[in-house]
Amino acid sequence: MSEPRYRNILLKLSGEAFQGRHEFGIDFGMVSHFADEIAEVSALGVKVSVVVGAGNFFRGVHAGDQGIDRVVADYMGMLATILNCVALQDVLEKKGVPTRVLSAIEVPQICEPYLRRRAIRHLEKGRVVILAAGTGNPYFSTDTAAALRSVEIGAEVIFKATKVDGIYDRDPVKDPAAKKFDSLTHREVLRRDLRVMDATAISLCQENNIALIVFNLLTPGNIKRAVMGETIGTRVMAENGEQEKK
Repeated sequence: MSEPRYRNILLKLSGEAFQGRHEFGIDFGMVSHFADEIAEVSALGVKVSVVVGAGNFFRGVHAGDQGIDRVVADYMGMLATILNCVALQDVLEKKGVPTRVLSAIEVPQICEPYLRRRAIRHLEKGRVVILAAGTGNPYFSTDTAAALRSVEIGAEVIFKATKVDGIYDRDPVKDPAAKKFDSLTHREVLRRDLRVMDATAISLCQENNIALIVFNLLTPGNIKRAVMGETIGTRVMAENGEQEKK
């Protein structure tokens, strides 16, 4: 296809992806790679929103298991996402891509508060919008934040960038015999308990007919390939066969 198939996308990046080869923190070489991929798609006139996790710094659910109050732990995780989002913004803007960070937790010295209309307006002006601090509420993952924000801003599809090339029936890193799925329905993902996103996020996508494409972001050019409609990774769609929100 000579024109992008998708014109309004939400990209979900894990905090672990920002870690790169480091054991902790941010690998700015890896962030630069992500920024190049995002810049390439933004240059096509595609509206790009990004939700970033915080697993390279802090995971609220794990801290909760270790005795920290779960609500406190989740807020700590939300604050950690802001570090990743601001880092990505800085690298993108150094590459000439206008970018705004909108946070569900207000930190006015660093980023703008999240408002749906503001996010949509930034996208209309051709800016990449990075969505920080999850939903702003404890007990909800950044996967759920990605699903929720995609509904709010009218995204056609969620791109879930991972370290593997799609969804498997079991961990392909641990089991070389793991089977890769080319396509699934939201209901199948839930029924098989595949854990590519949490159940709340998948249910939101199902209810709002938002497609999910899972692919390996470490392969250069994969975001553009997905935007252009090439078959990569695993596609999760509605049961009626529609592959993206109309």
